[in-house]
Order: sequence, then structure tokens, then C-alpha cells
Amino acid sequence: MPLIKVQTSAESPQKAEIESMLLNLSAKLAKHLGKPESYVMTAFEPGIPMTFAGNTDPVCYIEIKSIGTMKPEQTAAMSQDFCQQINQTLGVPKNRIYIEFADAKGAMWGWNGTTFG
Repeated sequence: MPLIKVQTSAESPQKAEIESMLLNLSAKLAKHLGKPESYVMTAFEPGIPMTFAGNTDPVCYIEIKSIGTMKPEQTAAMSQDFCQQINQTLGVPKNRIYIEFADAKGAMWGWNGTTFG
């Protein structure tokens, strides 16, 4: 059930570039977490009014959620990897990207009419 959701004030690139970015993020998240990509979900929300450091320059907020416990070395590697990807794809500087990592309990995540717990 891993999820990666990207919210940004940057304008949306072309559809093909978005799809490529999401597929890339999906594969990378599955690899980082050691989980099947068949359970990974991605989401992208461009053009959201946002501020950071008192200005409206392009900024990005990323949520990464997964059932189980993400280890500090995993989150550090993911932060580096995903900041690089977003910087290259959307042009948002790495120092204007926040990432929230959240562990989820299986019983708190529903799918296919049941839960993972």
C-alpha cells in the first residue's frame, strides 16, 4: 500500500512527462521499501497556491506512506532520491521540498473491501 503524493506550486509539465515521473516514482518507492509495485499508488497535484520561507517561489510537499516501519537509512535515501527526481522534473530547488514519511498500521489502511491488518 505504499503511497507517494506530490503537491507543488509549480505548473504542470506535459501529460507524458507527468506519467513518466509518476511511473518512475512508483518503481523507486517499491524498490526503496522492498514491496511489490503492484500495491504502490502515486498522485500528483500541480499548481497549488503555496508559500515557503515567506515567498511564493516554486515549492513542493511530498507525502510518503507505507504499512510497517521505515528505517532512518531508508528515509534518508528516499529523501535524496525523490528530491533529485522532483528537482529534475519540475525544477523545484531541493531546499524548497519537504517530505513527510508516515508509517501506517495495517488495520488503518483499507483496500479491496478489507484492510491490511
